[in-house]
Amino acid sequence: MVILDGKKLSNDIKNEITEVVSGMKDRGEKVPHLAAVLVGNDGASLTYVGSKVRACERIGFESTLIHLPETTTEEELLKQVRELNANDDIDGYIVQLPLPKQIDAQKVLMAVDPDKDVDGFHPTNFGKMSLEMETFVPATPAGIMEMLKRYKVDTQGKHVVVIGRSNIVGRPMSILLSKKGNPGNATVTLTHSRTQNLEEFTRSADIIVTALGVPEFLKASMIKDGAVIIDVGITRVVDEEATRGYVLKGDVDYDAVKEKASFITPVPGGVGPMTIAMLLSNTLLARKRRS
Repeated sequence: MVILDGKKLSNDIKNEITEVVSGMKDRGEKVPHLAAVLVGNDGASLTYVGSKVRACERIGFESTLIHLPETTTEEELLKQVRELNANDDIDGYIVQLPLPKQIDAQKVLMAVDPDKDVDGFHPTNFGKMSLEMETFVPATPAGIMEMLKRYKVDTQGKHVVVIGRSNIVGRPMSILLSKKGNPGNATVTLTHSRTQNLEEFTRSADIIVTALGVPEFLKASMIKDGAVIIDVGITRVVDEEATRGYVLKGDVDYDAVKEKASFITPVPGGVGPMTIAMLLSNTLLARKRRS
């Protein structure tokens, strides 16, 4: 069994980007500038955005954090988005989700300039991804594809089961794994909450990508020997014995499943770090496009 170490891989990618940025500085070129818009004080969002800012500092990017109050109106946020679209100094930016209930997230994401949409959520970029054109691929799916590539996990002709159909992970994963290439060229089954007899699909799968958000949902009895397991889920589970009062759990019953898997991602330290690495990679691509 091989642990797919996202923390190590993400550090490798950050080091590679650092070298590119160093070269840009030596040539007197503008370095990439990533902005993040955070509305409110959601704990997970604060942690995630903070890690993005620190990552930018480490690799030599410029970064801007725009922290707006929980009471921000939809029009106020849209005004901020328009300002970022018009700001030539900003190469790419993200609007951190979730947003407060008074704001229509889809309306806001639609307002983002596709050329600065380093999250890859705009329909223009999603459509280009579907057509296998160069574009900004959503960071989590992009990170998983990079992980499969660097660990030389063969996906050609394999049966992949994706659990979860969100536009952020599940749907893009199904598209990317079925595209031409390796990783790619897989036969993909996209499952969801209405799928009947889910275990029939997972037991026949060579590769399982689960993005459900249900702690330890995938049991050892649901997979076949030698399956590749990619766990995207991460949930805080109360644990009074833990220092922080909680532990982080993925969608996979890790201790049991790892005994049958050929490759598996841990939680934490698997897919999560790769997400930030690929966001940085998208920002570098945005800067190169604007050169």
